[in-house]
Amino acid sequence: MSTEVLICGAGRTPFGRSEATGRQLAVGAVNAALADAGIAWPRVRAAFGGSDSAGLADTLVAQLGLTGLPFVNVKNGCATGGSALISAVNAIRSGMADVVLAVGFDKHPRGAFDPRPEDWGLGAEYGSDGLMVTTQFFGMKIQRYMHDHEVTARTLALVAEKAYRNGALTPDAWRRKPVSAEEILGSGMVSDPLTRYMFCSPGAGAAALVLCSPEAARTMDGTPVTLRSAAVRTRRFGSFEVFSPWIPAGELTSVSRDASAAAFEEAGVGPGDVDVCQLQDTESGAEVMHMAECGFCADGEQERLVASGATGIGGTLPVNTDGGCIANGEPIGASGLRQVYEVVQQLRGRAGERQVPGQPRVGFTHVYGAPGVSACTVLSR
Repeated sequence: MSTEVLICGAGRTPFGRSEATGRQLAVGAVNAALADAGIAWPRVRAAFGGSDSAGLADTLVAQLGLTGLPFVNVKNGCATGGSALISAVNAIRSGMADVVLAVGFDKHPRGAFDPRPEDWGLGAEYGSDGLMVTTQFFGMKIQRYMHDHEVTARTLALVAEKAYRNGALTPDAWRRKPVSAEEILGSGMVSDPLTRYMFCSPGAGAAALVLCSPEAARTMDGTPVTLRSAAVRTRRFGSFEVFSPWIPAGELTSVSRDASAAAFEEAGVGPGDVDVCQLQDTESGAEVMHMAECGFCADGEQERLVASGATGIGGTLPVNTDGGCIANGEPIGASGLRQVYEVVQQLRGRAGERQVPGQPRVGFTHVYGAPGVSACTVLSR
């Protein structure tokens, strides 16, 4: 069960709006990952994948090839891609297969997501009373955090400014125009303190990874990156989550703290060893909170770190070097694997204009989704 797992192929599509279907985007990402690894589809022995609203991943075999491999559908909110990845890792470690595919994809319409309360264990009245609004939740959560830890709205704007700046350096990003912090602050309030340009948008896109055992990796063309750990956790009592109908008094728990701690423990490294990281940034307040929840700083220290440029590409802790969800948008099923794709490129030294200097050796990814699930990975070269 301790078999080393390597990523030998990584592929993604452009994110944003697309005339292609979600499934077509997925096939494109899979073929890009296979080409990166230097293998053909029949070499894959098992696959895991999913989307939130663009179809069933196992049906991709109709285009990829009817080879009879086991293909398991995964659906776990924003953690769908991370959960597919963890399933692929376990398939290799268990000896089920030596070459495994993980794929995530989605295509969302314009506007906000439209979840049904009944699908989340809530009564229909929860939606009719106007409580199934994710922007409202994110606003409340960061408002409380800013009050408790003296974080200012300008820090939120600087996080978004960095996202758009990095997106401008990422050929496959959706938002590729730099936006100033002043313009972000003045872009119109959505859910106080979050303005329009602090949020990501639903979109379309796909990402895929080819994972393999060390023995299989020796037969492939791709430059391997070691996946040192992958962990997924759900919320504990006391967490403040999307769609929570109530919150208990006392100190909050955090599913992101639990998942990141598990990933670091399994990898045998700590946050201080990380050279580049991807953190869930559904909106800029999420990135701020996740910096602390994943162990990269103390609560409230973000104010200084962000202002100093520490989280920029040339800083001491580069965060969301591809622009994150804010610049790429969020096709739910694909986001977690997009993060891993970006870290793989950074560790390979192939990130182009957004390449982190100094040959980064350890990377970290983190996704968070409703109603309280998080998946984290640690990678190294």
